[in-house]
Amino acid sequence: MLDRKGRLIRLGDRLDVGDGWAVGVVVCSIDTGDYSAEHPKEAWEYLERGIMVDTDKAGLIHYTDNSQELEVIDPA
Repeated sequence: MLDRKGRLIRLGDRLDVGDGWAVGVVVCSIDTGDYSAEHPKEAWEYLERGIMVDTDKAGLIHYTDNSQELEVIDPA
């Protein structure tokens, strides 16, 4: 999945979620098969695609498509 500037979003990246609304960290990338220890493959692979972002304001959010809302602010 790509952020609004066309950068690949990866496990551990810190993201701006929604033009400053919230900040989150990518805890798994179903697309690339990368999962954090706290969010293992067995828990999330059923989603089939996208990324999971743990945000400071809304908890876990699943994104399935390239997003104009997401921007990598601190790469992993």
